[in-house]
Amino acid sequence: MSDRWYSKAVIYCLDVETFQDSNGDGIGDFPGLVSRLDYLARLGVTCLWLHPIHPTPNRDDGYDVTDFYNVDPKLGTLGDFATLLHEADLLGIKVIIDLVVNHTSDEHPWFVAARGSADSPYRDWYVWSDSEPSDRRQGMVFPGEQTETWTYDRRARSWYYHRFYDFQPDLNFRNPLVRREVMKIMTFWLKLGVAGFRIDAAPFILELTEAGVADCPKEFTFLTELREHAQWLRADALLLAEANVEADRIPEYFGDAGGSANRLHMLFDFQLNGRFMLALAREEPEPIIEALKSTPTLPQGAQWATFLRNHDEVDLSRLTADQRDEVFAAFGPDENMQLYGRGIRRRLAPMLGGDRRRLELAYALQFSLRGTPVLRYGEEIGMGDDLSLPDRQSIRTPMQWSFLPNAGFSTADPVRPVVSSGDYGYKKVNVTDQRQDPSSLLAWFERMIRTLREAPEIGSGTCTHVDVPAPRTVLVHRADHHTGRMVFLHNLADEPATVDLGTLTAEADHPNDVLSDVDYGGPVDLKSLKINGFGYRWIRLSRDTVTGAPPIS
Repeated sequence: MSDRWYSKAVIYCLDVETFQDSNGDGIGDFPGLVSRLDYLARLGVTCLWLHPIHPTPNRDDGYDVTDFYNVDPKLGTLGDFATLLHEADLLGIKVIIDLVVNHTSDEHPWFVAARGSADSPYRDWYVWSDSEPSDRRQGMVFPGEQTETWTYDRRARSWYYHRFYDFQPDLNFRNPLVRREVMKIMTFWLKLGVAGFRIDAAPFILELTEAGVADCPKEFTFLTELREHAQWLRADALLLAEANVEADRIPEYFGDAGGSANRLHMLFDFQLNGRFMLALAREEPEPIIEALKSTPTLPQGAQWATFLRNHDEVDLSRLTADQRDEVFAAFGPDENMQLYGRGIRRRLAPMLGGDRRRLELAYALQFSLRGTPVLRYGEEIGMGDDLSLPDRQSIRTPMQWSFLPNAGFSTADPVRPVVSSGDYGYKKVNVTDQRQDPSSLLAWFERMIRTLREAPEIGSGTCTHVDVPAPRTVLVHRADHHTGRMVFLHNLADEPATVDLGTLTAEADHPNDVLSDVDYGGPVDLKSLKINGFGYRWIRLSRDTVTGAPPIS
């Protein structure tokens, strides 16, 4: 089996155009990103996930693509991108990119040709209906912004399907030529040097859409084909997918009945993310425990990707209406903070009221759970949001590097306004200030990620809730691997607590804190573990130093 590097990675996601401008045009670019790779390496990042980099009219933040075989000129050239891959590799950082193939822009040459003539060879590359579909106003991804999923095109004299906006017509995955083209796109970028892809809207590229059919079948074997093709080109290629689906459907995305992952390598853990937010809102861990227990068993070689904030809204659609209201009340009480009736369009720092203790607690817990942690740019310094911007753009503001004009992002007016006022303005929250402060959030993230590097049990081992008598606010879980054993305590409330883990004494060999909110002092007494309000303790029980241990499966 190829190296499962992704099980030990720290993934950092960013949009190139809002990270660092190098040429003073107000738009971030590849040379600017290259200039910040040392910062990312010092932070502990081992994998960069770049949001869409292709040419685009930019009506949906780059997710409306006009050419899958090039980069947007605003970001630089293909040569600049190749330089980025080379420089990142020298620092041990892999790069994955968004594979946005559920749809194209309506300005893509394929769609222009398809709508121009019924005889066009590209006509069947999209999904059409000669009559108005009965499900025309169903299945919108962006309720409130979309009013339909089928739009009549006067030039084509037919209705075309678009799961997202009307300027993003869906590709027809019934067509084998479309599938073949997706593989060609993957070939191009893998051979250029990317380490893999984050597959956007994965459930929809499997959907065999037909007008008027409420529950269209999904062709999961296409994921098998993509996996085989990617690994034939690059043995360690990664397929990480976005699929916010029901729990009982998750195993199908990882593999067939064969017992090992032969489709996707990784899925974002939306089930855990929603319950994580509910646990933070309630200040008790039961929703997280429930998520850990109800999560389907993954096939060999599969991995979760955990996250607290990503580039979209906090998606609470997997919670009940009452649970969703609890999270809204705690973290997004104003209507302007909410989006699509299901999510919150804020960064985590303002959601938690800027409470440094709660921020550390939340990320210490995320990084200690099973799976690979994904970190959104700017979260490591506690960036805020700009709710005056529309929709998801509120959390897509430029990176705050320094107290210089435009936060050091650009010498020109930036592509989006920098957060400039309030508690999260760039003069108060920036990398430069935190770099010089050993007690800063940035310094804490660097220390926490270094600790993670020394704990392979977390990414590669098991993750189990430890069911011991404990205050209802404290989550106790453990990680076991052939490298050793660790136990973790996280207190989700402000009241201090004491936990008895004496039942683990027989497994412990000089237990010690490797990461904690404060120095709890003295030898670790498992029978009487104190933990502060909003505190956390990562405790190593034992380490196996025997050589010749079995390889990670």
